[in-house]
Amino acid sequence: MHAADSASKGLLRDQQRALFAYAAVGEVPERQMDHYKIAVNDLGANILRGGLCAAIAAVQRLKEKGSLLLEHLANANVPGLAGATREDLARRVRELGADEYMLATREMLRVAVWLKRAVQATFREE
Repeated sequence: MHAADSASKGLLRDQQRALFAYAAVGEVPERQMDHYKIAVNDLGANILRGGLCAAIAAVQRLKEKGSLLLEHLANANVPGLAGATREDLARRVRELGADEYMLATREMLRVAVWLKRAVQATFREE
């Protein structure tokens, strides 16, 4: 999410997240849609169940099937994780202090909700 671009347009954070999610989901190649959908659908529950670190680890365990989602999460401009890459996202999450971790968890959960909504709205059902 490009905060400077969105902030200059006067968008609310939730609107910024929605724009980011729909743009991210729009770039998912058709051959990866099934795996991406499964990973996105699991993400929010995994964050709530085990925390942000565990949820990121679950996506990492998917290897190639989860790499695009990791890239999208790294690019979501979550506080404390700005500038992260898919390769260093997990390390950056682990290095957060307690307050930063709680904020990043809350924000990442909101991103996960918007990614799930975008997947539901744009991926075709079979």
